[in-house]
Amino acid sequence: MAAAGNRAEIIRAIFAAYLANDRKTVEAAFADDFRFNTPYGENIDKPRYFAECWRDSDWIGRHEIERIMVEGGEAFVTYRCIAKDGKSFRNTEFFVFDGDKVTRVDVYFGPSHQDGSLVRQDR
Repeated sequence: MAAAGNRAEIIRAIFAAYLANDRKTVEAAFADDFRFNTPYGENIDKPRYFAECWRDSDWIGRHEIERIMVEGGEAFVTYRCIAKDGKSFRNTEFFVFDGDKVTRVDVYFGPSHQDGSLVRQDR
């Protein structure tokens, strides 16, 4: 079983791979039975994730990982994503591991940020 520090490094490597548009590294980090959950869809399997959810990251300027908390085979990561156009948002993701492979990611969307403040979203 991977140590907590290793799982934090796996998460950091996944975020770096997203920025590099390195799909192969992200695919390798996910277990064959990987599941993805978001407010837009539940229990999305690995093939569907890469067919429908993977997108080119050319629009992302950077990720600012605020914290990674690992306990056993589970981890939370909270990050801020800053787009190249200056817009940003803050999310938290819940990771479940089996050894060194990610078996599940649940995404919790956060509000947009601008100049260090929350930006109200119009409905």
